[in-house]
Parts: sequence; C-alpha cells; structure tokens
Amino acid sequence: MSRQIIINSEYRERRAALLNNNSLEDLFFERDTYQKIAGNVYRGRVQDVLPGMQAAFVDIGISRNAFIHLNDLYPILNNEQKKKLSKKELNVKHVLQPGQWLMVQVVKEPMGSKGAKVTCKISIPGRFFVYIPSDNKIGISRRINDDGERGRLKSIGQDLKSGSEGLIIRTNARDESYTKLQNDYNFLSGTWKRIRNDFFKKNDIDILYQEEDLLKNLIRDYLDENIDRVVVDDQKDYQRLIDLTSVFAPDLKNRIALYQRNVPILAAYNIEKEIESLLQRKVWLKSGGYLVIDQTEALVSIDINTGKFTGKKNLQDTIVKTNKEAVAEIARQIKLRDIGGIIIIDFIDMNNQSDQQSVTDLLANELAKDRTKTSILGFTQLGLLEMTRKKVREGFGSLMQKDCPVCGGTGKVLSESTVAMKVIRKIDEITSRKKYPAVSLELHPEVAAVLIGAGGEKLQELEDKFGIDIFISGNAELKYEDMIIEKGTKEDLQPEILELDAGDRIKVKIEDQHASNEEAGIARIDGYIIIVNGAGNMVDNEVEIIIDDMHRTYARAHLA
Repeated sequence: MSRQIIINSEYRERRAALLNNNSLEDLFFERDTYQKIAGNVYRGRVQDVLPGMQAAFVDIGISRNAFIHLNDLYPILNNEQKKKLSKKELNVKHVLQPGQWLMVQVVKEPMGSKGAKVTCKISIPGRFFVYIPSDNKIGISRRINDDGERGRLKSIGQDLKSGSEGLIIRTNARDESYTKLQNDYNFLSGTWKRIRNDFFKKNDIDILYQEEDLLKNLIRDYLDENIDRVVVDDQKDYQRLIDLTSVFAPDLKNRIALYQRNVPILAAYNIEKEIESLLQRKVWLKSGGYLVIDQTEALVSIDINTGKFTGKKNLQDTIVKTNKEAVAEIARQIKLRDIGGIIIIDFIDMNNQSDQQSVTDLLANELAKDRTKTSILGFTQLGLLEMTRKKVREGFGSLMQKDCPVCGGTGKVLSESTVAMKVIRKIDEITSRKKYPAVSLELHPEVAAVLIGAGGEKLQELEDKFGIDIFISGNAELKYEDMIIEKGTKEDLQPEILELDAGDRIKVKIEDQHASNEEAGIARIDGYIIIVNGAGNMVDNEVEIIIDDMHRTYARAHLA
C-alpha cells in the first residue's frame, strides 16, 4: 500500500492531499484570505452573562464575541461549584461577571452569523501527546490496540505527568522511546507554562498561543513510517519541511522530495479534478449509482440512487449492493468536504432489518478511519439514517463558494478568491509550457480586483512570481468563473492607459466593493480598474474622486 502527501504551494494558498494507493484520502488547505483560529488560546474578557442560556459571550479580540457554555467553565470552578454543576444546580451568573478575565481556547470556528465557540479546558497538541493541564487522566489512542504497548505507554505517561495534568497519548507514540516521549512532554509542559505566565503578565485582550500552520501540522500529525513520500513543489517549503522533519522525525527526512516537473503537481497526480468534483452535488459510484449531497444551514442530506445500475439478480440485491457501495464513498465525501453537524442519509429502501444493520456496521467501520469524531444514531421510522460529525469549521464548499448574487442565495458560485486561484493556476500552466513575455487577462471585475490587490501589491507579486508582464482588465459582462486569456509580447497586449495624471478630479460610478478591502470601492472606465479608497459603502453611487497614481492596468484614487 502506497501512501503519499502531495503539497502544492502557490500565491497566497497552500493545498495538501493525502493519497492512499493514488486515491485521494484527505485534503488540507490554507489561504491568506481565511484565517483559521481553532486551537488558538486567548486572554479574553467576559462581555455578557446569559443566565437563561447558562452561557456567556467573551471578547477575544476578533470581529464577533465568542460563546462559552457553563459546562466549558469546569476547569475554573471550585469544588463546591463542581458538585452543584453535577447536580445541575449551578447558574452561570454565580461563576462569571462582566469584565472578568478568562483564558479560553477556540474549539469551533466562527460560522455564518455565529461567533466562535470557546472553552476553558485548554489542550496543546504535540507529536506524541496532547497535553491537558486541567485533566488528571491518561487517554490512549484507540488505534493503538496492542495491550502490551498500551500498558507501556500508560506507564510512561504516569511517570511523566505531575499534579492535575492530563495526557492523551497519540498514535504516533507507538513504539517510540522513553527519551523521545519525554522530550515531547517537556516541550508541551513548557509551552503551557509560557501561556499561563503570559495570561497573568498581560493586561488586555490578546492571543496567548497560536495553532501551527499547515506544513508543521502535516509533519507533526501525519508523517510516520506509513508515509512513503512527501512531495512539495516549492523550494522554500521543501527546505522548511526538511527542517521540521529534522526535529519531529529525523529518521524520515529522506522521504521529503522536491517536485520539479513542468506539469502542475496536483494535475500530475490527478488531484485537481477530484478537488473540483468536491463542489458538485452529484457523486457517481463505480456501479452506475450516484449520491446527491445537499447542504443547508440546519443539516446535510445525502441521497442514494441506483442510477444506471440494474444488478444481476433482483431488485433487492441491486438495492443492497448500491447501498453498501455508497457507504465507503459517503464516508470519503464527508471527510474530504469536511462536512460537520447533523447528517441525514437516505439509503435506498431496505425491507430487511438485517440489511439495515449490515449497512450501519459497514458505515461505522468506514467512519472509524476519520480523525474527526462521528456518531451514528441509527435509522428513523421513516428509514433515514441519522449521524453527526463534530463541526469545527466551515466545510470545504462554504470556504470555496459564496451565495450566488444573481439568484439571491438559492444557488452557489465560486468565490472571488477561489476563481482568482484558478486564474493563477492557469497562468502557471501556460508559462510552464512556453515562456511568454506577457499575458492579458479579462475577468469579472471582482475577480480582477482580488488579483490586483487593494494597492496593486498582489499584481506585483504575481509578476515577480512568474517573471512576466500581466495585464488585467475587468468586464462586468463576464460570469464570475469566466476568464479570457491572451499570450504574447508586452507591446501587443498592453492596453492603452487612460490619459489621467495624479491629482486629476473625475466623476465615476462605484460599481462594486473591493473583494479583499471593504473600505475600498471599484470603478471602471472601458475595463480600466480604479480602486477608490473610502468608497466601499458607496456602491451604485456616482462620486467625484482624485487620482492618486496610475499604473498599466489600474489606478488608485480617493474621494474628493
């Protein structure tokens, strides 16, 4: 069995795929327009206490206050309060007061109109342990199933920890030496001491601990003897992976490889098309059946259909085979799309209860491979299978798409940032085949604005990255996902620059808010983009502006 981690590092985005026998098993990505905060620890201040909800809102320094429930305050309760909590006799107003300082950790990202969810039960992940300063227990990964090894690791954990500390022993700890385990413990306990000291030293809302970036998480959590290769297409990331592996897994350093072919790495490994398919409702099964996956704010529904599959025996045989085939793909899609919350699966009707149980058992086995906690609740009276999956952040589709501006939100289109990344990958593909001196891009204005950047800095970064001249113009007639690309020389492609100079006053109509800078508005003259600072809330208004500076494909201005 071949297992590989493939990493694509691009302009402002990093994507990684875990392959099992060349099949996409897991997907990870980070983008500079989406800042993940799950796992971060903050010094926060209580804003509102809600006795009726047994909860409170905490200001942690982000746009919306975080939510904390009474049960998540357990580590800061005294013994008497803990007794009352167990009897459901404790009210949050007797624990928290507005203005009170709390050390909290984000356990769920902000989603939609809801703020982050936080807890006072801090946990710090390492390569071999998860360190929990307030939980006097030792847990061991269920994937370590050898009784002798479990006993050895538990004994080491008990020897290392002190006082009220708790440890969860991770799968990576299996067969590791006492010295390596001790080093990981010392690092984590030292990190906790620094966090605690900073909490008392600081006098305002602040971040105390930040979860690691994608590269470090991949090496810390996924690189082990079962990974044959880690392949990355960026020289700087390659060197960083070498450095990280030297710390976390020096014996595996020779498994890090730099990808140097001209074909984009995710296309070469047939991953790009799979990623795009994750945004589709319909998922085909090998037999000819298919899944339909629909997401609402309340839940996700998955419907199974026999489609083209007719079976070789009878209808019931076809139904059971399709349902069983669907189970593995459902578990895979849930994981790849990072679907969380309530999930309702509408299997094709099975008359036999034993068939239902067989499908349920099969689903449980497939979900056991998922690192995120799942729970199967069983079949309802209507024959629908209910399950849940812990929801830590927005799913893949929510991060990659946005509500369609044409139909008012009943459909989805790719977000500006996602389309911008597709354009960048297209430029990479073009320049990898033949080195053209320049390319011209005609795009939807909001996508064009993302690629240019609020001050033109993103366009400059792109030109530096590819070593060519790039001309960008906006065309409101184009759909979000459309792009018109021309290749050639700078002289052939360079558009005529408007005859304007810095200091000129003109009237323009603000057509859009800038996609990556809400304070700026976008105006256009014959496709030439003008970024107007201070006009973000003036869409559809005609305003007078003063030109600040002129560039090949855009200008910057401010309100007169």
